[in-house]
Amino acid sequence: MASWKGCVHTLIEKYNSDISSMPFLIEILTVLPEEVHSRSLRIGANRRTEIIEDLAYYSSTVVTLLTTCVEKAGNDEKMLIKVFRCLGSWFNLGVLDSNFMASNQLLMVLFQVLQRDETSTNLHEAASDCVCSALYAIENVDTNVALALQLFQGVLTLETAYHMAVAREDLDKVLNYCRIFTELCETFLETTVRSPGQGMGDLRTLELLLICAGHPQYEVVEISFNFWYRLGEHLYKINDVALHSIFRPYIQRLLHCLARHCQLDPDHEGIPEDTDDFGEFRMRVSDLVKDVIFLVGSMECFSQLYSTLKEGNPPWEVTEAVLFIMAAIAKSVDPENNPTLSEMLQQVVQLPDSIHMAVRYTSIELVGEMSEVVDRNPRFLDPVLNYLMKGLREKPLASAAAKAIHNICSVCRDHMAQHFQGLLDIARSLDSFALSTEAAVGLLKGTALVLGRLPLEKIAECLSDLCAVQVMALKKLLAEESTNGKSADPTVWLDRLAVIFRHTNPIVENGQTHPCQKVIQEIWPVLSETLNTHQADNRIVERCCRCLRFAVRCVGKGSASLLQPLVTQMVSVYQVYPHSCFLYLGSILVDEYGMEDGCRQGLLDMLQALCMPTFQLLEQPNGLRNHPDTVDDLFRLATRFVQRSPVTLLSSSIIVHIIQCAIAATSLDHRDANCSVMKFVRDLIHTGVANDHEEDFEVRKQLIGQAMEQHGQQLVTQLMHSCCFCLPPYTLPDVAEVLWEVMVFDRPMFCRWLESALKGLPKETSGGTVTVTHKQLTDFHKQVTSAEECKQVCWAIREFTRLFR
Repeated sequence: MASWKGCVHTLIEKYNSDISSMPFLIEILTVLPEEVHSRSLRIGANRRTEIIEDLAYYSSTVVTLLTTCVEKAGNDEKMLIKVFRCLGSWFNLGVLDSNFMASNQLLMVLFQVLQRDETSTNLHEAASDCVCSALYAIENVDTNVALALQLFQGVLTLETAYHMAVAREDLDKVLNYCRIFTELCETFLETTVRSPGQGMGDLRTLELLLICAGHPQYEVVEISFNFWYRLGEHLYKINDVALHSIFRPYIQRLLHCLARHCQLDPDHEGIPEDTDDFGEFRMRVSDLVKDVIFLVGSMECFSQLYSTLKEGNPPWEVTEAVLFIMAAIAKSVDPENNPTLSEMLQQVVQLPDSIHMAVRYTSIELVGEMSEVVDRNPRFLDPVLNYLMKGLREKPLASAAAKAIHNICSVCRDHMAQHFQGLLDIARSLDSFALSTEAAVGLLKGTALVLGRLPLEKIAECLSDLCAVQVMALKKLLAEESTNGKSADPTVWLDRLAVIFRHTNPIVENGQTHPCQKVIQEIWPVLSETLNTHQADNRIVERCCRCLRFAVRCVGKGSASLLQPLVTQMVSVYQVYPHSCFLYLGSILVDEYGMEDGCRQGLLDMLQALCMPTFQLLEQPNGLRNHPDTVDDLFRLATRFVQRSPVTLLSSSIIVHIIQCAIAATSLDHRDANCSVMKFVRDLIHTGVANDHEEDFEVRKQLIGQAMEQHGQQLVTQLMHSCCFCLPPYTLPDVAEVLWEVMVFDRPMFCRWLESALKGLPKETSGGTVTVTHKQLTDFHKQVTSAEECKQVCWAIREFTRLFR
């Protein structure tokens, strides 16, 4: 409806005198501003600007209409709700004149409604939403001083109403007030930090949030978390001691409230739940405490918490909450020569078994977080491990204890080497403990990290022992399958092997044989047979490939003897079951062996054999959209080839098909897949200019020149079309990098290709609105082609594509 100018004025003029039409008129006036930024409409920046200017021009007419409605509505609650929603919608669009609004009667009505005790829940919510929208709209306080002052003073009058809602136990209203107070603090954050205690930097705003933090329901304080996080971030950046001291008392009071909110019910049985709403709240508290603790001082806070445990004799739920907060800050306390930490650790590992299960659980988590202290004080290692082993044997505590042992292994690797036999014993009987899958894998990870610190001559034997349990289990499954034909799931054992290979990283000097090489060669036949048996099952094949990937990474070039049989098996299974994880595994092989002259042809043959079924899959209708994982992994593989052996790939016949596929896939709206495609194209073109001192440079430059001659225009045209019509804004930096590389390689040709691509873009919508003017096209062309760095191209594309969104 590009031809309808001043539609707001027309609608109001036609219907405002008819009282029966008022509800639907206000409804239309509510949704109009909401649709301006609609993603699905794609009206384009030019038309959007035109509409916003039009709506801004008539905004005071709308406000006057709403004021009249309120005067006529009297006690008509439904009408008031509609009015407040409509006003909120116009605030959200950001077109209301703030001086006009500051003196408008509607603001007064809003606060009267919020102050009244008898206001209904629905009306209260609509009024609260509207005030929050108004506060959000004046985020730039300095340019909206008059309205900012009115809102600031208005919100401060709501404290009494908040207390009334608390007294009446009206949680809905309490939550609304807390939302308003939080939005007030968010809006005036910069003012508060710039001039605390003065004018609109009045610290009563923080007092309001702390009053809310004192409410017994944790959902209330949770609303304000984002503000406290932002305040911490602001103060951290400014790093002014005097300023920190002004805000410190507020953070101390907040931490006090949070510790109280984290308390479990006195009649709670068993360990704390971490997956229910309250468990998630506690995790958010832990994150917030980590972010703001610098204002109070980690050590000071830790000491205060410890003294509450040491001096008083608090009930178990208070002890548990204090330990929980201590666990959140333990890592930020300096472990060097710290008697409080040492004393605390000593006390914790002596806690009696008779204490509440939840206290034992959280104390185990705290011990895990204090692994740095154990590393600096090795005398604690034995008592700590004994304490954790006790937990490992009890079903409710086992997973927490396993995680803590994993932490200790990660941080105290060298000290733990003497305890390797104990870790091996645990690993051998892993399933006798009641561990979650994640905790069991974590324990193996810790064991593998320590294994890498053993003397080289011991590693092979110990690795073999560590893998034996998993290998035996896989063999048993394969044997059962061949006798009774039933298929059992091997993923648990594959994941455990994968984590062992991934984290066994011994230091091997040049020329030495990798100690893990022999073990991996011995295990290969079992992995190969497992892969064959389950070749139709994508999930299991994926886990097999993951396991092989870490095995190859573990020994690097030492896995050469596996290369031939592994590639043969991958290619043969892929012809029948094109699982994309084979492409990913292929990229790992190219990364490890692509620089070896003797392997290049074999790897190219592998790529060509994998490409044929891949192209068949992706050429089906909607093939790219239906198989984003395949696109992602194919271009990871191709990119690895470009990085390791560009000339081999560029000289082959398959490169044309890969480039064609990449051009088609640039329009794919899938984060990982699109990122892989763009990286491939960018790295490919970059090989034409990179490392110009190397002997193969001229060959590379010539081959890229031929490829660009063949595909350059098509690539640039497709990229421009994709970023205007297919891709979300977050992908644009990747597009910019590709265009930049094309331009660096051959600027004169790029200028012609871009001009041609821009000529092909539609200039008008079907409704006759001008999407892009000739001047905007020429300006964009000039900005891009005269850019001196990639980010200038990115900014230009970001602005230009808004014309089509």
